[in-house]
Amino acid sequence: MSRWRNFDLWLRGLIAAVVSGGAQGLLTGFAAVGLDPQHFNLNSGLGQTFKLAGISALLAALIGLAAYLKQSPVPPPEPEPPDAT
Repeated sequence: MSRWRNFDLWLRGLIAAVVSGGAQGLLTGFAAVGLDPQHFNLNSGLGQTFKLAGISALLAALIGLAAYLKQSPVPPPEPEPPDAT
């Protein structure tokens, strides 16, 4: 596997972790509608709902990013070719 292929796989994993975390945070933010419908709703509290969902998505994406970087801090090194001697 080439060095660029390793980097490509690592980068795709990194992006997947951020998107997954962000989606989870977004859903968590919208769950507030069920928990506190007086402040977070889709009518008069729409701004507050979007603000909470956005902040939750950002924080969850950062947690996903940190977790991935903990597991795979750098792209894996390219294996050394065997000696021809």
